[in-house]
Amino acid sequence: MTNKPRYLTKSRFKIGHDCPTKLFYTGKDEYFNSSLDDPFMAALAEGGFQVGELAKCYHPDGHDIKTLDYDEALYQTNELLNKRSVIIYEAAIKYKNLFIRADILVKKGEQIELIEVKAKSFDSSEENPFFTKKGEISFSWEEYLIDIAFQKYVMEKAFPQWSVSAYLMLADKNTKSPSSGMNQKFRIVKDEQGRKSTRIVTPLTKRELDKQILRKVSVDEAIEQIRGGRFTEEGLTFRQYINWLAENYKNDVKIESRISKNCGACEFNPSVEIEAQGYKSGFKECWKNRLKWKDKDFDDALIFELWNFRGKDKLIAEGTYKLKDISEDVIAPAPDKKPGLSPRERQWMQVEKYAKNDNSIYFDNDGFANEMSEWKYPLNFIDFETSAVAIPFNQGRRPYEGIAFQFSHHTINKDGTVEHKSQYLNTEPGVFPNYDFLRKLKSALEANKGTIFRYSNHENSYLNMIYRQLTEDKSAVIDKDDLKSFIKSITKSTGDSVETWHGERCMVDQWELVKRYFYAPDTHGSNSIKYVLPAMLNASAFLQEKYSKPLYGAKGGIKSLNFKDWTWVQLEDGRVKDPYKLLPKMFEDVSEKDFAILSEEDEIRNGGAALTAYAKMQFTDMSDVERRELQKALFKYCELDTLAMVMIHEGWVDMLRK
Repeated sequence: MTNKPRYLTKSRFKIGHDCPTKLFYTGKDEYFNSSLDDPFMAALAEGGFQVGELAKCYHPDGHDIKTLDYDEALYQTNELLNKRSVIIYEAAIKYKNLFIRADILVKKGEQIELIEVKAKSFDSSEENPFFTKKGEISFSWEEYLIDIAFQKYVMEKAFPQWSVSAYLMLADKNTKSPSSGMNQKFRIVKDEQGRKSTRIVTPLTKRELDKQILRKVSVDEAIEQIRGGRFTEEGLTFRQYINWLAENYKNDVKIESRISKNCGACEFNPSVEIEAQGYKSGFKECWKNRLKWKDKDFDDALIFELWNFRGKDKLIAEGTYKLKDISEDVIAPAPDKKPGLSPRERQWMQVEKYAKNDNSIYFDNDGFANEMSEWKYPLNFIDFETSAVAIPFNQGRRPYEGIAFQFSHHTINKDGTVEHKSQYLNTEPGVFPNYDFLRKLKSALEANKGTIFRYSNHENSYLNMIYRQLTEDKSAVIDKDDLKSFIKSITKSTGDSVETWHGERCMVDQWELVKRYFYAPDTHGSNSIKYVLPAMLNASAFLQEKYSKPLYGAKGGIKSLNFKDWTWVQLEDGRVKDPYKLLPKMFEDVSEKDFAILSEEDEIRNGGAALTAYAKMQFTDMSDVERRELQKALFKYCELDTLAMVMIHEGWVDMLRK
């Protein structure tokens, strides 16, 4: 516990609004918190760390309140607010035990502009981007709007004599960058205390300042709607709700929140291994209080593990909390019109296997064999690493346009020979890599006519995006038509595409094969390759035998572009150790906990470690040695992603033989 005043800040208000009980756990070292400890690293991973600094450029000559001390920050802010006109960055405002740091505050006489800068894009062509067609606040914008509504409330209460207007400052995806290299003007630096921040190393030009890619959007109408709503089961108004959260936080009182599906994503829910290190579990405390559970109740899997099931709140309302207690009629398993398991059949299999303590692997030999009969050798396995940054690399590009900076490519020949065939990485600062990336990918995949595999939708979506970039590009891309034809040959069009196609060599999605033909209880319902690979390795004697030898990257063994004499299968307490944990640490200045969070990914969200490393190499001044070491790590991580696909395939083929 710290001795700082227990103010309800905007970050704590956000936590409390997500779940009031969390206010009791936040900031207490004894409770494990799976959120990133390093807020700057979190911003870097989101690709928007430069947005705040760019917004300041659009509001020049402001005064920056840099001190972290509450009282000093308030003193400096209040002194500046004595001026008739002033711009303040990180202005400190306090009312009773409410405290905010406003991103940008603009005072013009009696008028105040309260500007919250967000690393998020919006469509300026939409008439009411924050509202649904029914006139209700859009769910995707709700958390941002409630945040700025809280800030406006504090500002109005602190200075009732002034008129306050609230704005979100967002990246306009319809605005194109006025120049190339603008994002390289913003660099990552450390101060004497080791804190990271963004610094402008080269002033923006008049053109860059005049053609703004961030837009200030009024949110006063949305705030009025929020203020007219009711919060909590007791029907508190917005004002009452804020004061209720603030008073309980000030007095360190735990608010008992109701159990809901949102509990499944609670950041105060450590693993058994982490609890063993002495951390408390806020999640367990909460459930014990509400449900009168004992420690042994948490030995059972909870309903949150059930894959792709949307009726969790209904189950909770009916008093069903454990996976084993879900009845068959709730799932209503039935086949669909596609080969393999339907989603409902897969859900019921997960429940049934757990309830019966059946840890055996499910594998549909016939279904997989039928799929496999359509494939051509050599088989090609590819994986992309990508990013998206707020300030585009090149003139004419839009905020958060996708960047494809790396791929890995493995092959399997008909005789079973595995080879890490090719790879690509471009981390050169300020370089837009997509077309060069595509040319190298084209060269690699056109070297044979074999079937191509991806894992999930990511690769298909990104190639569709690059297709649109090529189509819209007015510059002289000499091989534009060839590149577009290549994309169409190995992909299928996405739902937002103007054209419709399905390539003759369209990539096979191994993720879909997992969902339809394979289930391992060890995955706990996840289809992420980070869970499927360890489950497969622990289930396959063939893979254990093959990869427990140092043949990967060995002479006469499996060709690797980044490993030498490497052993992938290593046992720990009788289980195969997660191969991803055998890789070198990617960042020296990031805690083990934060790196583990950045490295997590699921079948929908691409992992954050690689794109964070890419952002660091783009915007941090580092030595050649540091850059080379980070590049080596990136190569190894991406290579394992495609090797994981290979191992899964090899495990399946071995099952066919039995």
